[in-house]
Amino acid sequence: MKIAVVGTGYVGLVTGTCFAEVGIDVTCIDIDQKKIDNLHNGILPIYEPGLEEMVARNVKSGRLNFSTSLAESIKGADVAFIAVGTPPGEDGSADLKYVLAVARGIGENMDNYTVVVTKSTVPVGTAAKVRFEIEQALAKRGASVEFDVASNPEFLKEGAAIDDFLKPDRIVVGVSSERAEEVMRRLYKPFLLNGHPIIFMDIPSAEMTKYAANSMLATKISFMNDIANLCEIMGADVNKVRQGIGSDARIGHKFIYPGIGYGGSCFPKDVKALIKTASENGYQMQVLQAVEGVNEAQKEVLFNKVKKHFGNDLKGKKFAIWGLSFKPKTDDMREAPSLVIIEKLLAEGATVSAYDPVAIPEAKHTLGDTITYAKDQFEALVDADALLVVTEWPEFRSPSFEVVGRLLKQKVIFDGRNIYDPSEMKEIGFTYHCIGIKADHKEPAAY
Repeated sequence: MKIAVVGTGYVGLVTGTCFAEVGIDVTCIDIDQKKIDNLHNGILPIYEPGLEEMVARNVKSGRLNFSTSLAESIKGADVAFIAVGTPPGEDGSADLKYVLAVARGIGENMDNYTVVVTKSTVPVGTAAKVRFEIEQALAKRGASVEFDVASNPEFLKEGAAIDDFLKPDRIVVGVSSERAEEVMRRLYKPFLLNGHPIIFMDIPSAEMTKYAANSMLATKISFMNDIANLCEIMGADVNKVRQGIGSDARIGHKFIYPGIGYGGSCFPKDVKALIKTASENGYQMQVLQAVEGVNEAQKEVLFNKVKKHFGNDLKGKKFAIWGLSFKPKTDDMREAPSLVIIEKLLAEGATVSAYDPVAIPEAKHTLGDTITYAKDQFEALVDADALLVVTEWPEFRSPSFEVVGRLLKQKVIFDGRNIYDPSEMKEIGFTYHCIGIKADHKEPAAY
């Protein structure tokens, strides 16, 4: 088979590379000449574990190609994936201008039956708009070329995207014809051999599935953060509560870790878009509105703890921050809680020294020289009044606390990810603040 993937961002590059990995002829297309030149030279626009090596391997084999020409790449393609951005507008709605522009380009150049697949996260009803744009472009050129539109939402976790694509929990495909279903089944056959399920459905249901999945996960996160905040007030330990409810198979242990809010390119954008879609259709998503509200407030929780500890006076204080990206194993800074925390610290007259294993170059695009960037986690601590753990990178889990205590002015840690044990921290002389446990929380006496 021959496929074209339009867009070489996170979704497009992972999708194209993984299809090439199983033997399919893939061309990834982007209008950014510099990005395409970099890809030809092995320079990727994103950080994703294992992706650089996989791209190099498949480029060398000739299965993976990069181009700026949609006109050349779409000719002869069996499947064309639209994997461009759908950034949120000011009102939270998904901006479809890039998706529809690609659809027009496909209609202007396709020369054989093609299944045009929306891989981008798009609202219900987008497939119909894509079809209309292609039909209009075909009519304008007086061409009669058969095609189908399908929806194939991605379910990729940043930091684990390759495994998610090659070993998916499920493959969701929305189609409107048997012919399109057969093409998509053939495309995904290499993945089905290992028993990974493919679920065919109507297109609107497939489009809704992506938003519903991300919104459910965001809901679990905000629910647990709400519970954590109440635990602090009531003197309960949210970590024990989490273990207690997670053992119920109906709830499970995933996505019930308290913290400082979700971020990234998906959850914030998709929750907003689903709320907006509902509003446009005369319905209010009350649960999701609360989910979003809790999340925005949660990003300030760690800062509020810092301010309270230092008596509301942070002027002249220096704070070390471990972790800038919104989650480990990615350099993605979109909607990262670290940005909110840093902005508030700086506004109070404090200074910040930060370290992140991979996200510093990306952080500089947003933060510039407003903070200091450390070459390692310990350099960030020098003469700082406290440490804030913001992203739970593995290398932060078991540091030398002897070194940490020696480098800090005061042995104070604010842990936004609950990666340390409160009892242990107290025993080695640290003042320790985390999420969902009172700073002075004591274990009940054993009898």
